[in-house]
Amino acid sequence: MRTSRLEAFSDGVLAIIITIMVLEIKVPDEPTFAALGGSATGFLTYLLSFVYIGIYWNNHHHMFQVVERINGTVLWANLHLLFWLSLYPFTTAWMDESDLARTPLVVYGINLLAAAIAYYTLQQVIYRAPGGDRLRQALGRDLKGKVSPGIYILGIVLSFVSTWLAVACYVTVAVIWLVPDRRVERFLATLESDPA
Repeated sequence: MRTSRLEAFSDGVLAIIITIMVLEIKVPDEPTFAALGGSATGFLTYLLSFVYIGIYWNNHHHMFQVVERINGTVLWANLHLLFWLSLYPFTTAWMDESDLARTPLVVYGINLLAAAIAYYTLQQVIYRAPGGDRLRQALGRDLKGKVSPGIYILGIVLSFVSTWLAVACYVTVAVIWLVPDRRVERFLATLESDPA
């Protein structure tokens, strides 16, 4: 099977997730800058989750630039990833509405970790599919992908010590992935310049 339907479906789901998250931001009761301060936590939690969705969208897009064909197992692995990403609006809103209380912060970290594991699972399924060697070649050692779950686990553990240390871990992973990753682009450029 070609990847176009999977990509279009995934893009639509991610767009809906972002829309749901932005609708969760509380509008101030008064038209003043002081009242806007009450929405600060909501905006910042939305921003963090928006960045995460953007990171997954970007990496998903790059992944399927390399992958030419998929099978049913890839479709299910992709749905597994979309399931965990679809929980971001819930865990983000809960974290915001509780003013970063411990339990919602832990659940948010578990959601981040589960999405990372689902993305890793999707990669592994693609590796085993026909033509999966192209993706393995493009990603190389994938240090970021291996380090991120460890930082999420650290954030979850630190939630029991300090809210801000946990949030710092979650932000750190986002920053690591915001640094442009040119592995797939370089791989595709190499293929174009040397088609043999």
